[in-house]
Amino acid sequence: MEIINDVIGKNGLIFAFLLVGVIMLLSAWISKTFTQKRIPAVAIAVIIGLALAFFGDKKGISDVSIFAGMALLGGSMLRDFAVVATAMGADISKIKQAGLAGTISLFVGVFVSFFVGVVIAISLGYSDAESIATIGAGACTYIVGPVTGSALGASSEVIAISVATGIVKTIFLTIATPMIAKRIKLDNPHSAMVFGGLLGTTSGVVAGLAATDEKLVPYGALTATFFTGLGCLLCPSIFYLSLKLFGF
Repeated sequence: MEIINDVIGKNGLIFAFLLVGVIMLLSAWISKTFTQKRIPAVAIAVIIGLALAFFGDKKGISDVSIFAGMALLGGSMLRDFAVVATAMGADISKIKQAGLAGTISLFVGVFVSFFVGVVIAISLGYSDAESIATIGAGACTYIVGPVTGSALGASSEVIAISVATGIVKTIFLTIATPMIAKRIKLDNPHSAMVFGGLLGTTSGVVAGLAATDEKLVPYGALTATFFTGLGCLLCPSIFYLSLKLFGF
């Protein structure tokens, strides 16, 4: 046991990658076996991650020596790198395929999601702009929330709420999409692009469209990816400053 602890201690980051891989495999199995993929594996993985955080103290599970590598893997550096890598992988020329409606849907979607998050934050009793903006960003996606919270110096509790808000949105979107697809005429690439721009959370959009019509997935995922990047730009800057102007 002592040898195992010593080996893991010297290779903490590698062990952290292994642990996350196991969690993703478990999440994929749970998603497929118990929910018929109605709840995305990534959402289940995030829920497991939040649950594991309670086993630690200030730094979550990384406070336990054997899991110390999780502090680096889950830190702001690699998280922000992943967000930037996602944005860099998108081709701006592709967004033009969605036309003016697709572009407008992105800005409207981010604004509406943020506004709903602001209402949730205020109803929970938060009154400072940093906390409100972080929870508002979480309503955009559970990636935008932590990015905004770290940029504004929000507490870990508020960041956790922002992540939870994003997860609820993802799960709801996954389940609701196939139910409302016919009513909103979500049956062609153009409408899928607009849909992805309005709702934004990539995992929820992809899972929902996959349950509706797999051919629509690439189109919805395209604008949903831009949604995350746009949210990371607007939430900690223009939207946060707007809250300050309103006296928060």
